[in-house]
Amino acid sequence: MFYNRKVALHTLGCKLNFSETSAIARILIEQGFQKVEFSDRADYYIINTCSVTENADKETKYVVKTALKTNPEAKIIIVGCFAQLKPEEISKIKGVNLVLGANEKFKIHEYLEQLEEQQEPLVISGDINNVEFYADAYSQGERTRSFLKVQDGCDYFCSFCTIPLARGKSRSNSIVHTVEVAKKVAATGVKEIVLTGVNIGDFGKSADGNERTEENFLLLIKELEKNVAVERFRISSIEPNLLTNEIIDFVANSQKFMPHFHIPLQSGSDKILKLMRRKYLRQLYQERVGKIKAVMPHACIGVDIIVGFPGETHEQFLETYNFVNDLDVSYLHVFTYSERANTRALNISPVVPIPERKERNKMLRILSEKKKRKFYAEHVNTERKVLFEAENDNGIRYGFTDNYIKVGIPYEAKMWNTIQTISLKEVSDFGYVKGTKHLEFSIA
Repeated sequence: MFYNRKVALHTLGCKLNFSETSAIARILIEQGFQKVEFSDRADYYIINTCSVTENADKETKYVVKTALKTNPEAKIIIVGCFAQLKPEEISKIKGVNLVLGANEKFKIHEYLEQLEEQQEPLVISGDINNVEFYADAYSQGERTRSFLKVQDGCDYFCSFCTIPLARGKSRSNSIVHTVEVAKKVAATGVKEIVLTGVNIGDFGKSADGNERTEENFLLLIKELEKNVAVERFRISSIEPNLLTNEIIDFVANSQKFMPHFHIPLQSGSDKILKLMRRKYLRQLYQERVGKIKAVMPHACIGVDIIVGFPGETHEQFLETYNFVNDLDVSYLHVFTYSERANTRALNISPVVPIPERKERNKMLRILSEKKKRKFYAEHVNTERKVLFEAENDNGIRYGFTDNYIKVGIPYEAKMWNTIQTISLKEVSDFGYVKGTKHLEFSIA
């Protein structure tokens, strides 16, 4: 056991990574570690990395350097997707002591004792194709919401993506087990549970990813609604080909699942979608958005888009721009394509020049702001339920409506982690809607 040893953890990347960082922290606390903030002096610093960000290498080096400034004698451990993809490269970063792959990160405590006598960096990273287990994970600490991992891995192999190489086959636990974990999360006092994973709509494959069970994502969310005592569930991101009409109708009639969908598009050009090896064309995407808005006109819809993919002409980019401009969606997450080792996209030409990629990104980010402001404005002079967070920003308390509108009201300490009915009054110039409390304030 490691009593009185201090450990600090830092997360790069997605909500799934945040949930897994929390799971690793709980494992270490059970082993006697004391968890401290990453800015504090610790004996061990654990960095959970991402392979999706354009500058994974630079980000990892920067965080390592930051940790060693705080304690030059500390042990540095790197885990996560980047650690699985490029373990040897990471081990050469000055100050790194241990690199753990995807199969090893949840057994981290078993490797730490080896570091005391280890002079050279220790790299333990198995073949991701041999993954044989599913590890539960959920984030903890913010109190208002928790990210609950319900699925891991991906079988799609889109031509731009390294996630299958970093996380292995699509897999999940049973519905019964997942519901029990969700009950644990609800018991911590959170008001909202966000379902997360790599490809959550593919829920229902065995823990080793080798066979399909009779369970699926629709059955999962039905059981969560029925059996977990939490006010809100939110679906983080779901592929359009896996977002069925039955799922949409269920959310539309749910008392707990929020009217908010985040649906990756990646391109509005059918030709580029085919080059990307996506599982749908733009017509299907348009149909999904139309279905959502038909049964939930107030629903928030977020969109992922990649610009500058190899072979994307200016005309094809404009296809994407015009397609998204005409869609009734609420905001965009725009990613500039960057080359990834061992992906099929490297064999596609011509390559889009970096300045052109950046210009396309800028155009879509401006469009996103217009979309979000329009969506916010449509809800002015309405009342929505808002879950308020802990942040006090110069006298403003922020929270999010059921349909993911950021709302700010004058700060009151007792509002934290409560759900209140708020009148939406005006779209601020600072990216939120100004609100006022509805009638008398009471703690939910």
